[in-house]
Amino acid sequence: MGSGTWKWRAMDWPAAAVSGFAAGAVLMVLDLVWSALFNPDGPWRTSHMIAPILTGADQPSSYEFRLGVVATSLGIHYLLGTVFGMVMAALLVQAKLDSTPGRAMLAGALMGFALYLINFHLLVALFPWLTALRGIDTLAAHAVFGVAAAYLYTRLKRTAGE
Repeated sequence: MGSGTWKWRAMDWPAAAVSGFAAGAVLMVLDLVWSALFNPDGPWRTSHMIAPILTGADQPSSYEFRLGVVATSLGIHYLLGTVFGMVMAALLVQAKLDSTPGRAMLAGALMGFALYLINFHLLVALFPWLTALRGIDTLAAHAVFGVAAAYLYTRLKRTAGE
C-alpha cells in the first residue's frame, strides 16, 4: 500500500449508537416543548405523523395523546436516531472531524442540516404527509441533533489506550 492509500479508521460503534440515541432524546424533548408552546395542534402532532411510517395509518383529524401512537413514534424515532448517530459518527471519524469537540459539532450541525433535507425533501416521496413538518423549527432541531450526536460521540468514544 502506498502512502496515499485510504484506510478505514477504527471507531467506537457503541459510543456512536449511544450518541445517536441520546441526541434523539434531545430532539424529541425540543419538539415536545416547542410544539406544546407554539403549535396550535399541540405536542402530540409529530407523534401522529411519525407513527404511520410503521403502521401505515391515516392521518387523524385530531392530535390527542394516544399511548400506542406515542410509543410507536418513540420506537421509530429512537431507532432512526441510533442509526443516524452511527452514520454521522462514521462520517466524522473517516473525515477526521472528530479530533476536537468544536470541529465535530460544526460538522454535526451540517450533517443535521443534510439529514433534514433527506428526511423532509427526499423521503417525503414515500411519506408525503411529512411535508407538513417542514420548517425552520424542524431544521433547527435537526441541526441540534447533529451537534448533540457529534459532541456526545467525541466525549463518549474510547481511545486506543482505553
